[in-house]
Amino acid sequence: MAKLLSKTTDPKNSPKIPESELILNRDGSVYHLSLHPQDIAPIILTVGDPGRVHLVSQHFDSVDFEMNKREFITHTGHYKGLRLTVISTGMGTDNIEILMNELDALVNIDLKTRVPKESHTSLDIIRLGSSGSLQQDLRLGSHLASEYAVGLDTLMCFYNLPHTELEESVGEALQKVIGLPFTPYIVKGSEKLLARLGGGMVKGNTVTCPGFYAPQGRQLRLPLRYPKFVDELTSFHHHDFWLTNFEMETAGYYALGRLLGHEVLSTNALIANRITNRFSKDPNKVIDSLIKKVLDRLVESA
Repeated sequence: MAKLLSKTTDPKNSPKIPESELILNRDGSVYHLSLHPQDIAPIILTVGDPGRVHLVSQHFDSVDFEMNKREFITHTGHYKGLRLTVISTGMGTDNIEILMNELDALVNIDLKTRVPKESHTSLDIIRLGSSGSLQQDLRLGSHLASEYAVGLDTLMCFYNLPHTELEESVGEALQKVIGLPFTPYIVKGSEKLLARLGGGMVKGNTVTCPGFYAPQGRQLRLPLRYPKFVDELTSFHHHDFWLTNFEMETAGYYALGRLLGHEVLSTNALIANRITNRFSKDPNKVIDSLIKKVLDRLVESA
């Protein structure tokens, strides 16, 4: 795929970013994450559940920094000599938008002068998440690396996201099949990180939903607007593009990674199969095995 570059502000001609746009705490840390540039490593591991931060950092040889702010919990330390940061995000692409913008600000904006830096720093950001399978033959307990993300949320309606022809055509086809009032956005993840970490994992195309119940075809007391939603996702094919799993964050990561110039990969522990209606008997074991696999591969490929 040809490299797609988003239009960002030229640092040489950048005005000072106002206090209302780049909000800093009294200690100079970014507003939601409460982090300073020195608090994070070049490799960021992310988890949705704040309780999973410890599941990652318990494998570290040392934890040198901790910060708890709202749902954003951060641990930075070393694993077999490699400096890493793990951050929890909470659920949904709205939280991912906060996370990605504030991580980018830490490395690409001078927080004292409020002006973007002339040299760009690219972070490696790896999501360690859980997900539900959309295909019967994807077994519970599998690990999946998302080659593409399919955004069913509207976050990218507020940004100018460039697409390839393939991505545009898939989005248009999916909108037509489901009957959505908007076109989903499709974004490819980091080829570099996929090659580095994805060996032996299922390569998939992950659907990001803007909720857990109706947006994932679950019905409790409220009727569904799209009652055949899961079946339509499962059977969807556009040439050789098909959908493997769904969750609530990956598309936001991939879109903002493209726009901001960071390498992003979503890895998924498949703990549910929506076609067979089965759920993992030990989801924590599946997730922990994914964590260990990614940690070791980061060290081996460093």
